[in-house]
Amino acid sequence: MKKTSLLLSLLTLFVFSFKSASALDKEQMIKEWERAKAYTKVYLETMPDDGFDFKPSPDIRSFADQMMHLANANYNFAALASGVKSPIERGSLEKSTDKSKATTTKTVLDSYDFVINALKGMTDAQMKEMVKMGNNEMNKELVFAKAFEHQTHHRGQTTIYIRMKGIKPPNEMLF
Repeated sequence: MKKTSLLLSLLTLFVFSFKSASALDKEQMIKEWERAKAYTKVYLETMPDDGFDFKPSPDIRSFADQMMHLANANYNFAALASGVKSPIERGSLEKSTDKSKATTTKTVLDSYDFVINALKGMTDAQMKEMVKMGNNEMNKELVFAKAFEHQTHHRGQTTIYIRMKGIKPPNEMLF
C-alpha cells in the first residue's frame, strides 16, 4: 500500500511538472510569434517577384495564395482568442486580386503583428478562458497554439514552391 501511494504521488508530481514545463507563458509565446514572423519574412523575401503566382500543380494554391491563407487564419485565430475585432473579413485575403510580392509581404507581416498585439493585450486569466472553435471547446491559449501550428504548416508547404523555382529555401530558424 505504501509503494502504491508513493508511486501515485510521484506520478501526480510528474504530470503536474510536465504540464507546467510544457506550457508556454505569454511572454514566450510572443517571442515565438516574433520569431515566426521573422522566419516567414525570409520566405517571402526569398521567393522572387515572379514566383508569387507560381503553383507547383494547377489544383493547389499559388505561393501568394498559401501566404494569404496563412495571414487570413492568423487574423481569424487571434480575433477569436483575444476578442479583438479582425480588421479583415473572413476569407477576404485569399480572394484578393493583388497578390504581388509587395502586397502579400505587407499583408502577411501585418497579420503577425495582429497576433502579437492580441497576445500582448491578453491577461493570464484571459488565456485560460474557454472559447468554441467549430465543434471544439478549448482555452484561448490553445487557440493561439493552433494558430501557430497552422502558420508553421503553410509556411512549410511553401518550401517546395521555392525549391521548384530553383532556389534554396531559408534555413530553419528554431531560435
